[in-house]
Amino acid sequence: MGARPRTLRWRVVDIVVASVVAVASGVVFWVWGVVQNPISGPIGAVLPGFQGILNGPWLFAGVLVALIVRKPGAALYGELVAAIVSALIGTQWGFATLLSGVVQGLGAEIVFAAFLYANWRLVPALLAGAGAGLAESILDLLYWYPGSKPEFAIVYAITTIISGAVVAGLGSWLVVRALARTGALSRFAAGREAQKAARV
Repeated sequence: MGARPRTLRWRVVDIVVASVVAVASGVVFWVWGVVQNPISGPIGAVLPGFQGILNGPWLFAGVLVALIVRKPGAALYGELVAAIVSALIGTQWGFATLLSGVVQGLGAEIVFAAFLYANWRLVPALLAGAGAGLAESILDLLYWYPGSKPEFAIVYAITTIISGAVVAGLGSWLVVRALARTGALSRFAAGREAQKAARV
């Protein structure tokens, strides 16, 4: 039996699963906000700019949803819905949470678009996480740290990008592989690829 033709149109199951994953990610965002806030200040005081290493958990929702759904707009959708859920639960950042969701989602979305939504392996996942980190570091430096010293901006951007690549990129890729092996993603290409690999 031949391979199924690739389609970029969203199915109902895509919307449902993307929404469920994004909502769960939004809860994780909220929890991370509670945990991260007390840690960030001391780290920034000792190593200015290095607090960017804590930003990775904010960036995973878009990459994770995109790796599962594999459709245009999935990264932006996942990150934005997660940000909305986090804001509705209650965060100290208010509207800025939604702005971050859009920026982070676009950072990852642009990378997947550059691969024409056809390559969902580890390297694009890492680059998408890094792209989300780059986008977020630019927003943060303009919005939260205007006029910061160049050395702070460089360290903050680099650590945010690294954190994005590792936590959002590698982390999401590993999560999708683990889910696919359980059969939970059998209605998605990621799940079918895992089943095919298991039979080889």
